[in-house]
Amino acid sequence: MAEKITQTAGRDQLGSFSPMFAHLNDDVLFGEVWNETAIDVKQKCIITVVALMASGVTDSSLMYHLQNAKNRGVTREEIAAIITHATMYVGWPKGWAVFRMAAEVWKEDAPAQSEKDRHQSEIIFPIGAPNDAFARYFTGQSYLAPLTMDQVPVFNVTFEPGCRNNWHIHHASSGGGQMLICVGGRGWYQEWGKEPVKLEPGTVVNIPPEVKHWHGAAADAWMSHLALEIPGADTSNEWCEPVSEEWYGGLK
Repeated sequence: MAEKITQTAGRDQLGSFSPMFAHLNDDVLFGEVWNETAIDVKQKCIITVVALMASGVTDSSLMYHLQNAKNRGVTREEIAAIITHATMYVGWPKGWAVFRMAAEVWKEDAPAQSEKDRHQSEIIFPIGAPNDAFARYFTGQSYLAPLTMDQVPVFNVTFEPGCRNNWHIHHASSGGGQMLICVGGRGWYQEWGKEPVKLEPGTVVNIPPEVKHWHGAAADAWMSHLALEIPGADTSNEWCEPVSEEWYGGLK
């Protein structure tokens, strides 16, 4: 047998001022209508939310009924679909207002954000697809998102924590080289024979041709940088040995 719904808010708040209104609220609306069995309580919750939304009611009463809907089994996915559907008929501003309230009620039901999603939310460029074509030249997982191939080719390269590329050289008979602009996270850049340079958002690195170097994420952080391929003559890349675990593990 379904649990009987009871309500005392009318008497608690208005019993002495308007006993009739308190009676209609507590005994008729909740005592009889909400306990009528032709439709179940979950359906009544949905109808009530949509009715209040259509009327433009976005005060504490709607918050109460959104919470009641959740308590009666309406899921985060269902309420999102309900509000979206109702918005098509009652108006966009009302939909926005109700979505803000529903997001607060169902916020703990939101799926946990992955570290990749968190990093994506912190940068303005797409992470892109797994960098499978160059995976053999990387330690760990990287991602590649081509941004433009016009004038100066630009790619967003993203490194998972601990990921870095091998030592490598950009060859060119004239021009050439590469520019890196860190756009998120933390990482490292190092030229052969020189001290490593920290990569943080806003760090710009100019890499001349014929300079052996590597770059990648810090051991405990994601990192994304734009890679700008500087036009030149007879350009090519020479991939060399991986960065040793001993050397990389000592970076602080």
